[in-house]
Order: sequence, then C-alpha cells, then structure tokens
Amino acid sequence: MSATPERIVTDSSPRLADSASQVSRDSASWIARDAATVWHPFTQHANWTDDRPVVVDRAEGPWLIDVDGRRHLDGVSSLWATTLGHGHPDINAAITAQLAKLDHSTFLGTTHTPGIELSEALITLAPKGDGPELTKVFYAGDGSSAVEAALKIAYQYSTQTGHPRPKIVRLDHAYHGDTLGAVSVGGHTLFHDAYKPLLLDTIGISSPGDRALGDDRNAIAITELQSVMRRTGDQVCAIIVEPMIQGAAGMLDYQASFLRAARELADTYGALLIFDEVATGFGRTGKMWAADHAGIVPDLLTCGKGITGGYLPLSAVLAAEHVYEAFLTRPGDPTPRTFFHGHTYTANPLCCAAALANLRVMGEQDVIGQAARLGERLTKLLEPVGAKKNVVEIRQLGTMVGVEIAPVRDRTGFAVCQAARERGVWLRPLGDTVVLMPPLTLGDDETDLLVGALTEAIDEVAA
Repeated sequence: MSATPERIVTDSSPRLADSASQVSRDSASWIARDAATVWHPFTQHANWTDDRPVVVDRAEGPWLIDVDGRRHLDGVSSLWATTLGHGHPDINAAITAQLAKLDHSTFLGTTHTPGIELSEALITLAPKGDGPELTKVFYAGDGSSAVEAALKIAYQYSTQTGHPRPKIVRLDHAYHGDTLGAVSVGGHTLFHDAYKPLLLDTIGISSPGDRALGDDRNAIAITELQSVMRRTGDQVCAIIVEPMIQGAAGMLDYQASFLRAARELADTYGALLIFDEVATGFGRTGKMWAADHAGIVPDLLTCGKGITGGYLPLSAVLAAEHVYEAFLTRPGDPTPRTFFHGHTYTANPLCCAAALANLRVMGEQDVIGQAARLGERLTKLLEPVGAKKNVVEIRQLGTMVGVEIAPVRDRTGFAVCQAARERGVWLRPLGDTVVLMPPLTLGDDETDLLVGALTEAIDEVAA
C-alpha cells in the first residue's frame, strides 16, 4: 500500500497554507497504525499522538515531505547525520552499483574492497597534530557501538601493556550513546540515572563547557582532571571526551586548552585519550574533525552519523598504531591478544560504498569549506536572535547551534519547535535548547528560512 498521496508539492518552498496543526486523514491513519505497534526512541508515548507527529513519506535535498505533501526543512539533518542533503545522486548511484556486486559479506576474518578503500580514505582524512598518528580502522554499526568498542579496546590495551586499569574518566553532561558502556561514560542525568546500578566504574569531572561554573570553567575542569590523574592515574585506562562541544548537553562549547591538557595528562599517566567525534566529525564544526580546532590527536577516535552522508548505519574507531600493536599475539603469550568484538554487519559493503561516495563528494565539492561558510552565515543571522530578552544564550561551533530559550511554559523548547514547524521548518529541542544543525550544503535561501522560522517561533511562544 502506497503512503504517497496524489497531491505532492514539488516547488522548493514550504507549504504554509496547510497548517501543521491540521492532521489529515492520511496522517491520522498512519499515526494510529504507528501507535498500535511502534515504540519510538526518546519518546514519551503518553502524549506522543497529541503532539501531531510528522509522518515522513519521502525527502529531497534539505526537505522532508510528509504523507500530506507538506515540505519541512530538515533543520537538524535527521538527527545530525545528513551531510549533503537527502537523495544525493552520487551516493544513490554508489549504493546501487555496490548492490549489483555484493550486498553483504562478513568482515570476521574476510575482507572486501569497499571496506579496504574506506579505511584508506578515513586514515588519509584523520586529524593531524599533537599526538599519535591514527593508522587503523575498526568498524562498528552506530555511534554507541563505536564507543563500546573504544572502551573495550582501552581496557584490554591496559591489560596487555602492564596491568588492568578498570577506571575511565569522563565529563559531566557527557553523552556517548545508549548502550551500557556508553551510558557509563555519559553524564546526562535525565538519560542515564535510571541505569546507575548497571554501569561501569567511572570518574566524572566538571565539564569545561558548564556555564554554571562561571568564566573559570575551563580551568576548573583542567584542575579536576589533574587531581584525578594524580590520585588514580595508574587505575585509569582512558579519558573520553566529546571534543570542543558537548552536543546532547545543549551544545556546550569549550576551549581547546582543555583538550591539550587532556592529551598531556593521558601521556603522563599512560592512559588512552578517546575523542568521540560521532556528532562532531565530517564537517559539523566547520572543520573535518573537532580535534582540528585544537591540533590534538587522540589515541582512539570514534566517528559515525555523517560518515555515510546520513544514508546507512555505519561507524568506526580510528586507532593509533601503538594501540593496534598491543593486540598482536607474541610468541609465548599465555592468552591470545585478539580483540574479541564485532557484529554481524560490521563494515557492510553497502554502508562502506555510501561512505566512500559521501567522502568523495565532500572532497570534490569542498563541503568542509561550505560548512565553514554556513556556520559564519548562521552566526550573522542569529545575532539579533541572541539579543532577544527571552533567549538565554546561543552556543555554536560551526554548523552546530544551540539556542537556549527562557522557559515560559512547560516544554518551551518543544513549543518553539512546533511553531517553527508551522512555518515549514523541522527542528528538535534538547529541553529548552533548540538545536539547529542543517545539512552542510544548505543554500542561502533555506538558511534564511531556517533562522527566520526560528525567530518567529520564539516570538510567538514568548507572546
């Protein structure tokens, strides 16, 4: 049964006459069927149907098109993943060509050409600077899976290079995914507190992006990290951070000096430094990696989301050579040093083909440069928004933007996003912080629409 109605909007502007507050028979039918069988992530179903969810039917470029033909500008890149927009012809063609050759083959002990080519491309693009050279790629499925792999690598590395180090240092307000290891190194109380009895032994320090700590927050976080490593450094296998900006915490940006201190302390005490670039990688911050803003290279770097252009689930851990070498069995070893970790669909060829096409387009069309210019344009357009009395703060790094709204009612951030939706723009809040993270190739007219809809939505909710 087709979900596509007869009337489809084909022009490039949003359809405003048919208000998002109107739920058509098509939408109502699909929502009812959904409610009968589906359990959505990060969704409170007690009031979900009352929130008039969008039923997406298709997409093109930066637009999502629902079953009623309404167009919604994808202002959050379908959860921070879509880099080039939807339906890019080069990625479509790459997936189709790969499908005709090889749909899937296990990566456990065998290999395939797109997996090899993608690893070569990722190592070529890996950050350069102060720290080890990243030389190996371990594939995973999604961001959380990559973090799980990195944590296990760090612990096993410690057991194979000296003695087991069971502790991991993390930041307050951190978010690294939803599997138990990733939750263990998270610091987002709303998401993580319910699972405390199940979690790994970690050590939390203040976030250098926490505004509640005042202007000295960066120095406070560095001092705490120094203190922790002096006391328990011989028990710490890894320090894990989201470099330069903590996304799910509400876009808490911080200074590069914290990353430099973390690199120095990890080296001093023999711990591995892990950068979680699942959200920040592939141009989101105006550079290929957030690490590039600091000139720091970690021992392990996790990436995902935008790696395939937002098409298919794929993630990876980029590892330094000294980490990889610790997993090579030596003559006389009483136990194998193999990393016993992997998944059925590790390095799926279709995913790798999509990622290769995405990276190729990014290079040929200078998408990183486009992202930097888009970030600058967003900064300029958002200046008057930041001056509004009901806007607490705008936090931004490149195309990653968080606009914190002063609460005027329950779910203020959600109300702003709903009002923006009435104006043809799809956004998603983090509490009362409204996130803007559009595709990196967003045009000027669409960028104007994005910020204009947000501005009017803030005014409407405040009124």
